[in-house]
Amino acid sequence: MGYHYCLSFMLVLCLSCPHNVLVAQNLGYKAVNLGNWLVAEGWMQDPSLFDGIINKDLLDGTQVQLKSTKLNKYLTSEDGGGAAVVANRDSASGWETFKLWRVSDSSFNLRVFDKKFVGLENQGSGNKIVAVSDSPSTPETFEIIRNSDDRYKIRIKASNGLFLQVQSETSVTADYDGQNWEESDPSVFRMNIVPGTTLQGEYQLTNGYGPDRAPQVMRDHWSTYITEDDFRFMSENGLNAVRIPVGWWIAQDPNPPKPFVGGSLAALDNAFIWAQNHGMKVIIDLHAVEGSQNGNDHSGTRDGYVEWGDSYIPNTVQIIDFLAERFRS
Repeated sequence: MGYHYCLSFMLVLCLSCPHNVLVAQNLGYKAVNLGNWLVAEGWMQDPSLFDGIINKDLLDGTQVQLKSTKLNKYLTSEDGGGAAVVANRDSASGWETFKLWRVSDSSFNLRVFDKKFVGLENQGSGNKIVAVSDSPSTPETFEIIRNSDDRYKIRIKASNGLFLQVQSETSVTADYDGQNWEESDPSVFRMNIVPGTTLQGEYQLTNGYGPDRAPQVMRDHWSTYITEDDFRFMSENGLNAVRIPVGWWIAQDPNPPKPFVGGSLAALDNAFIWAQNHGMKVIIDLHAVEGSQNGNDHSGTRDGYVEWGDSYIPNTVQIIDFLAERFRS
C-alpha cells in the first residue's frame, strides 16, 4: 500500500496512558489516542452510544442480586454453583450475585459465582431451579419482566412459560402462573444492580442493540466519530501519529463472530489513507484479545471474566500477522 507508518502491537496488557506517551516519545512521535472509535468504551462518549438500547441497565456482564419480597431473602446458588438455587440469605455477596448474559431486550442467562448457569433441572424437564449447566441453552434462559411503576420490582419467567416462585427458603421453582405484583406474592423479586458492575464495551454495545440495529449504529459511529478532518487538524497542530485501539474480531471482517459487526477494518483502512494524506503515522493497539486479557470493558469481554490463556496465543498471533501483512509497506 506504500504507506509510511509505524506498526506496533501492545499485547495482552493494555498499557496505561503515561506509558503509551512514553512509547511515542521514544519513537519521536507526538501522538494522540483515538479511543472509543474502533473499540467501544462507553465512559469516553457523551451522549452515549448506549442510550438507544432497551433495558440499557441490563447489559451483558451486569451483576444483579435478587431478593424475594415475600421472604425478604436473597436468592443464592448453593456452594457458588453446581447445586440448587435457594432463597435463604439475609445479605448479598458473591454467591448471591448473578452475571447477566443478554439474549434479547428482556431475556437473559444468569451466570453464578463458579461460572455455571441457572436453569430448570434435568435439562428443562423439571421445575426446580438449579445452577449446574456449563453453557446456556433454552432451559437456562429467563425473561425478566419489570413492573411499570417500579423497574426494580420484577418477576422472572422460565422457558416453560411459568414464573419463578419462592415456596420456602430451600425451594425455588418455576411453576407459578399468577399475575399478582403484591410484595407478599412468592413470584415477586426486588432486583439490585450491583454498583460499578455495568460493562460498556463493544460486546455490550452490539449485543445490546441486537443484529437488526447494531450494524447501522456502528456504521454511523465509525463514519462520524473520527474523520479525515480530524487528521488534518491534528497534523496542522503538531501531532505526527495516532494510536488506534482495535479488537480481535477485526481480522474476521466483514463477517466477525456475533454479536460483533463488520466494518471496523474498512474504517482502519481509511485511517491509514488519511494518515498518509497528512504526513502522520499509525500505531495499532490490539486492545481486545479473544478471551479477554483483563476483564475490562474494552477487552471485548461478555461478563468480566478473564478467559485469555495459552490456548488463545495462536489466535492472538494470527491476528497480529493479519494486521502486519495488511498494512506493511
